[in-house]
This record gives sequence, structure tokens and C-alpha cells, in this order.
Amino acid sequence: MARLDVNRSGEMEVFSRVVELGGFSAAARDFRMTPSAVSKLVARLERRLGVRLINRSTRKLQLTPEGVAFHDRCVRILGDMDTAEREAATGATPRGRLRINCNIPFGLHYLLPLVPDFLARHPGVTVDVVLTDAVVDLLEERADVAIRVGPLRESRLLARKLGESRNLVVASPDYLRRHGEPRSPADLANHNRLGFCFTRLIEGWPFADEGGQVTYVPPIGNALVSDGEALRGLALAGLGIARMGEFHIRHDIEAGRLVPMLEKFNPGDTDPLHAIFVGPGGHLPARVRAFLDFLVERARF
Repeated sequence: MARLDVNRSGEMEVFSRVVELGGFSAAARDFRMTPSAVSKLVARLERRLGVRLINRSTRKLQLTPEGVAFHDRCVRILGDMDTAEREAATGATPRGRLRINCNIPFGLHYLLPLVPDFLARHPGVTVDVVLTDAVVDLLEERADVAIRVGPLRESRLLARKLGESRNLVVASPDYLRRHGEPRSPADLANHNRLGFCFTRLIEGWPFADEGGQVTYVPPIGNALVSDGEALRGLALAGLGIARMGEFHIRHDIEAGRLVPMLEKFNPGDTDPLHAIFVGPGGHLPARVRAFLDFLVERARF
């Protein structure tokens, strides 16, 4: 019987990667280990098996006949393990706790209204939903999925695109009655421009002229807010002009609560919406895979 403190699959993975990459240092970088730790692990494996697997030299590594046979068997075993895990994840009934982190506008206007239908379809799942416009670390927050609006930063996390949304400059009819509607970006100098109190990738509102030249107007006004829903609330209250994603305010525009303006100067920029998640797609828990598929099916922008 195998000892429980021997991680045989882990040893196989490290040994196979040493062979595939042609050295201990390359495998160590891939596993974020030190070369000496990789070398010791392979030596421990050889001692346990009672055979030499690799002949070491200063120039290169060479497999022994036993090493060749063992590597071939490792490749098959590890492939079978991957297949078993993938089949278990995709074939299992979604169940367990699903932790979702989402920005406030998307959460209030799209995600939360969909939750009852998702839970009705998957009764074995319970959801924890955290709404915040702060960018969080999925690993630290132990979140399964996060919804992000805007360009993605480089990351080892995976993403599934949900759609794109145009950005619009809007104000309430009451504000426009009191202050008039700007006819050009230059007119915004005479208006209260609402913005955010956190740093953004683009610090101004972009506008394009007839030649396609883009200029930026900073959102300088008497109120800054921490999230998109607060910005929407101030615009609805008639405090000033705001620039927001169409997905966020489409219903307000359709109902006449907010009025788009300066559309002929709109450069047509869009913000992508993504679901971000941890782990290779083939190994996703069934509850995460089911939620991602549900979002793609139901979320419309």
C-alpha cells in the first residue's frame, strides 16, 4: 500500500515537466520552485523507486531506459487524471456555495434580477453576492467569479466576455431646463460635471470632432462619488451632467429620466464587460461553469 505522505501525482508532474522542458531550472521556473528543490524531489522519487531515471551531466539530462518507460507511463496517468477531473466537473450537478463579486451598477440592474431564475434552475447552489466598485483580489476574497467593466489588466485569471456598452453623456430634463443643453464640448465649461473620487485609466471625457481628433474634458464639478450608482443618483436628482455606460442607464433614457447629449461628438468608445474567474476552464467546478453559461445566455446589453 502506498504511504499517505507521498504525493505520487505531484512527483510525476514535476518529473514529467523536467523531461519536457529539458532541465531542472526550467521546470523550477514553471512550478515557481528552486532548482535544488526540483532536483531533490526527483532524487527522492528515484530512491523510492530504487532506480535511476535521469543521468545528470553539466550539459544536459538524459533519460535512462527506466526513465523513458516511467515518463511514458506518467504522461498517460496524468492525462487520465485530467480527463477524470474534467468529466467530473462538467458532469456533476451544480451544488455548493457560489461567491460572486460584482460592481454596483451591473449587480443592481442585471445580476440581482437574474439570481432567482439561476437558483430555480440550480437548486443545489447558494450564492454569496458582494457588490462593490472596488477592484478586489479574487484569491484573497475567495470569490469564484467577479464582474468587471472596462479594460482588463494583465492577469493570470481567466475571463469570459459578456458584452460591450457604449458610454453616454447625460443629464436630467430638470437640469437641462435650468441650465440649458450644451451644444458642443466647449459648452461644458459652463456646466456642473459630475465624476468619480478614484483614479481612472482615462481622466477626462473623450469627444471627437469631424476630423476624428479626440479631446478630453475633465469632469470638474461640485460632487465626486465612489461608485456608478451614486453617480446615476446625482444625475437623476438634477445636480449635473454625467458620463456613464449605456448598460447602466438604458432604462432611465427609455423612461425619459435622463437625456443623452453631444452624441455627434461621441467617439463611440465602449467598455467591455467580463466575468473573471480562477482556474483553467476545463477544471471549473460545476456551479461556476453553470453560472458563467447562465450569464452569457441571459445578460443582454
